[in-house]
Amino acid sequence: MLELQHVSYDVNDEGGNKEILKDISLTIEDGDFLVVTGPNGGGKSSLAKVIMGINKPTGGKILLDGEDITELDITGRAARGISFAFQTPVTFKGIRVLDLLRMARGKQISIAQACDYLSRVGLCARDYIDREVNGSLSGGELKRIEIATVLARGTKLSLFDEPEAGIDIWSFQNLIRVFESIRQSVQGSVMIISHQERILDIADKIAVIEDGRVVRFGPKDEVLPQLLGTASAMNMACDRLE
Repeated sequence: MLELQHVSYDVNDEGGNKEILKDISLTIEDGDFLVVTGPNGGGKSSLAKVIMGINKPTGGKILLDGEDITELDITGRAARGISFAFQTPVTFKGIRVLDLLRMARGKQISIAQACDYLSRVGLCARDYIDREVNGSLSGGELKRIEIATVLARGTKLSLFDEPEAGIDIWSFQNLIRVFESIRQSVQGSVMIISHQERILDIADKIAVIEDGRVVRFGPKDEVLPQLLGTASAMNMACDRLE
């Protein structure tokens, strides 16, 4: 279980100190499939990076299974069982997909085991197992390979920052199927940053972050209708203005 207790995150810019996250308290229970959404610039990606240890909070505490991990860096949090998938997956010249999966797993897994992870994200293993993780792969392929590495790690908490960013419609359809599969089979907790209604629709819980604060949090069946109602109202207002 991950607990955020009154977490804040500030940065210094040309105009002075800027609050990015403001007194956020949030609990992700074991087995939760949480989608975090909200307007651009609201603090969603910053929240994910603070949880992963990429950015250090300026206030509050972060607890993982009761342990205070607030001061741990990204390496320490990864060792505790947190994974992070970036909006734009990292490429590795000279490293094969098989090598990457073995590094993610932390041991010498067999080709058959590596192929199983690739199959779970909808990739034909024989076409990818020896491919280099470089620019020859499409955005959708890189996304799914990155998700396969997260599955290989088998961590307590898996974070995905806008996994739909930069991929085409066909890849997005496959991505939805991958997350539906993860939703049914994953042992740990999953947190996805996303605007997409189809990803919101497969969540257990939804958190809405706006202006650095959690303004809504709860079961999908309660929060999603409110979001869709707000979107419909905005669309109707736009139609009247046209």
